[in-house]
Amino acid sequence: MTAHTQIHGDVAVITLDNPPVNGLGLSTRQAIVAGLEQAEADPAVKAIVITGAGKAFSGGADIKEFGSPKAIQEPNLLSVIRAVENTSKPVVAALHSVAMGGGLELALGAHYRIVAPGCSIALPEVKLGLIPGAGGTQRLPRVVGVEAALNMIVSGEPVKAELLAGVPGQKLFDKLAASPESLAEEALALAREVAAKHAADGTPFPLVRNLPCKHKDGDAYFQFARNMVKGMAKNFPAPAKCVDAVEAATKKKFEDGMAFERETFINLMWTSECRSLRHLFVAERAASKIPDVPEDCPKRDIKSVGIIGAGTMGGGIAMNFLNAGIPVKMLEMKQEALDRGVGVMRSNYEAQVKKGKLKQDKLDQRMALLSTTLSYDDLKDADLVIEAVFEEIGVKEAVFKELDRVCKPGAILASNTSTLDVDAIANFTQRPQDVVGMHFFSPANVMKLLEVVRGAKTAHDVLATVMAISKKIKKTAVVSGVCDGFIGNRMIEQYGRQGGFLLDEGCTPQQVDKAIEKFGFAMGPFRMGDLAGNDIGWAIRKRRYVEKPNMKYSKTADLLCEKGRFGQKTGAGWYDYVPGKRDAIPNAEVEQMIADHRASLGITPRRISDEEIVQRLVFSLVNEAAHILEEGIANKASDIDIVYIFGYGFPAYRGGPLNYANEIGLFNVVQAMKRFAKNPLDDANFWQPAPLLARLAAEGKTF
Repeated sequence: MTAHTQIHGDVAVITLDNPPVNGLGLSTRQAIVAGLEQAEADPAVKAIVITGAGKAFSGGADIKEFGSPKAIQEPNLLSVIRAVENTSKPVVAALHSVAMGGGLELALGAHYRIVAPGCSIALPEVKLGLIPGAGGTQRLPRVVGVEAALNMIVSGEPVKAELLAGVPGQKLFDKLAASPESLAEEALALAREVAAKHAADGTPFPLVRNLPCKHKDGDAYFQFARNMVKGMAKNFPAPAKCVDAVEAATKKKFEDGMAFERETFINLMWTSECRSLRHLFVAERAASKIPDVPEDCPKRDIKSVGIIGAGTMGGGIAMNFLNAGIPVKMLEMKQEALDRGVGVMRSNYEAQVKKGKLKQDKLDQRMALLSTTLSYDDLKDADLVIEAVFEEIGVKEAVFKELDRVCKPGAILASNTSTLDVDAIANFTQRPQDVVGMHFFSPANVMKLLEVVRGAKTAHDVLATVMAISKKIKKTAVVSGVCDGFIGNRMIEQYGRQGGFLLDEGCTPQQVDKAIEKFGFAMGPFRMGDLAGNDIGWAIRKRRYVEKPNMKYSKTADLLCEKGRFGQKTGAGWYDYVPGKRDAIPNAEVEQMIADHRASLGITPRRISDEEIVQRLVFSLVNEAAHILEEGIANKASDIDIVYIFGYGFPAYRGGPLNYANEIGLFNVVQAMKRFAKNPLDDANFWQPAPLLARLAAEGKTF
């Protein structure tokens, strides 16, 4: 059973026991109702406590049932909450660790609530493109106030129980337990106390649904809230619907408000935004699962980390480990480079202190974990060493031969390479089983994605360890096989090629960028190139011209680089930049350069629609991703979506390139690709659908 009932004298304790977060799946809901019925039927039982086993009261819905009939099968959560409310014996919810979503809604149905310090309270449904669907928008405003409830519901962010318990007049918690350890005993005592009270005076049990719900400024407040939400969440329908539902709580009878909430919830379930966000929720959790590496695979102990290179990447990577409390030893060849790198790291932390995001004592603690060296020999005791040196195979070879010489047996040797052959790097050592790729994204202390590149000989326990350490440093890790560019950069090369062809055919950089940014990307290909450095793409293309002489490229980006316009770092790229600002200012000379090059090719520019721009850019990602899947470079389609959401600014509400392709239909994607293949200025060979894509489209299936 995923919930069990035990009798403690005159109190029945129903304990949710569905690891890891006591999700409220069908079997759990059935067991709760069975426990209530058992308690009702036992004359010796005077009160009931509902709590959770392990590390949560309840995290809400069981994600394994998302979109399945079980999610709504009776008893659904609404029915369970109604059963709790209607029980003839007082019900106390004993909350600890996590009480979120449906878990919090269940607790709001209880007659009394006691909470352990440190418990995280939240209604996070908005992050899945939904509103709370089991009374959260109707009950929470009644116990914490309209404004506090709306802030929690619209943001979806957790709030610590102590903060809520300290709000004057709040009715969410009847008692704050002295400690998590004393919660169980205090809950039993509270249950006996309220049972005796009701037996003595016969008063009805308090129900949240019967509490008043008003806002003194009513219409004006909700209009203000709508204006704020509209500006912050223009592509997400759920936040605005949260405002509507909470307003309904203040203006409608409780049952009418519940009906409004339910109808809104169901309508949102069918939106593409909600489907996409639910897809991402599941995909992010599935990314850590590797088919041939069991979850209980032994892991190596990582107590200290070495970082080679104190530049932008090395410093950013080091900060991740310092933030997690792991000591770092940073190596450079010259003291000036070390001093400069450490100075940048300190400045980054000081900026967080100035913004109030970090306390000075935390800054001091983190910097105290950092030590520096000019000698490889000082890395002999490191458990994990990550190199972040120049992206050139000869440089990597020298580094890994030194690491092989000095590092202890069992140390994990990782490369931050973004494109190079991890198998070749591993073979520079006598221990290829200990070598792995750890491709961080810039800025490494901010970006959430980590591509973990699995070499042909990378040991299972190395993979398991790196995936575990990625969680510790708060990264979302995705496993990639070895190929040029791995998952993300291999795909982005095709995206960039399409951007170049669009310039040749008649677009300006700002037209392309605006079209894809309107689609939802954080920035378009040309602004992204300026941010990353156009010289990086130039170096890759020079390699391609030798390796793949038949691959077609626009030469416009090469002309730009020949002018020294490498992007933001030089103040000039596809756009101009003013020192201290990141605003992209169109440059007339660049546009003239593009026009002159176009004329030299004998191309008459044509008007290109935003729709064509978006389709060519996005479908280029989709087709290359299909090849990557078929070759086994990625384990599953959802991993590719995670790479693009967290590493490349793909709009989250579209769920990643492959989810987006599923949403619009693979048949439609293939038909568009056939049209693009007829364009003489594009690359007809590339637009031949990948065999996997062609097969799925023909069979009416999805990725």
